[in-house]
Amino acid sequence: NTGIGLALCAAVKGYRCIMCMPEKVSDEKVDVLKALDAKIIRTPTEVPSESPDSHIGVAQSLNREIKNSCILNQYENQYNPIVHYEETAEEILSQCGGRVDMFVAGAGTGGTITGVAKKLKEINQNVKIVGVDPVGSVLSQPDPTNAKKGNWLVEGIGYDFVPKTLNRSVIDSWIKTDDKTSFEMARKLIKLEGLLCGGSSGAAMAAAIKAARELKEGQICVVVLPDGLRNYMSKFLKDEWMELHAGFLESSPKASENYYNGGTIGSLKLERTERIRNGQQKGTQGFCLILIYNLDATCKEACEALAKVDTEWLPVVDTSNKVLLYNSLTKPSTTSNRAVGGGDCCY
Repeated sequence: NTGIGLALCAAVKGYRCIMCMPEKVSDEKVDVLKALDAKIIRTPTEVPSESPDSHIGVAQSLNREIKNSCILNQYENQYNPIVHYEETAEEILSQCGGRVDMFVAGAGTGGTITGVAKKLKEINQNVKIVGVDPVGSVLSQPDPTNAKKGNWLVEGIGYDFVPKTLNRSVIDSWIKTDDKTSFEMARKLIKLEGLLCGGSSGAAMAAAIKAARELKEGQICVVVLPDGLRNYMSKFLKDEWMELHAGFLESSPKASENYYNGGTIGSLKLERTERIRNGQQKGTQGFCLILIYNLDATCKEACEALAKVDTEWLPVVDTSNKVLLYNSLTKPSTTSNRAVGGGDCCY
């Protein structure tokens, strides 16, 4: 999201713009950046932030190589929390009549919660500041709450390091949220409230509902919903995507009969397509990781394999182990009746 803002400025000013981002970032964000003529560099999601292969490491390397380039660095740039202290917090106070008893927000770079919390505590020392951190991230305190480390699917919140723009001393308590709860709440906000929000908004609202139980009648709780649905149309909005990821959604038998009835990949209606996709998954050592499934494998097996790896498709081989270049499985196809063609396979 920061990248889209910078790309807008670069487009107006005529600057060259290069964006480095993990593979888990949604295609919708990438498409907007490309439309703004930004160059996109994707990095492995699972790589630690301190690695030279991470999005941060690659950006720093490019900064050293490209003359007259700069990184605005939202993880260290102190104007990140300052703008929320001067602008966002003032807007909240104005709309709430100058009174806020609890403030709940997700923490990514920490700019929003740090800046707003500082201003609110100047006005009311008793205001409760609640930070929201996904399971797998290390931002919350005390440290034992971060015992379970790993990857998460919700975008925009959580990191495997503590950004300098996050002042944890202004946060009174933390609530950890998991992917399933976050996406389900986002879908509920869309369906019941007409709020077209994203996964981090779902995480924040789920946490706010827990935290607000401490409040008395008449007290005011403000929760920040920082993302919009536009950036996630191909993700949690789709039932197939929710079905695929750790059972986030109970599947309907009609839509997923191949998955639940032991149907094989060979029973899918494989179609040839002109859309070519690069199936290469580049690891930290530059190797390619490809999982290949034959036509006798069940859709359930393929679906579970896709859920464990950071790739959108699996190439398919026939009974003679010949790779069917134009017949590969995408994530949605394993829980529906149709598979869409993939692209070049790497060996």
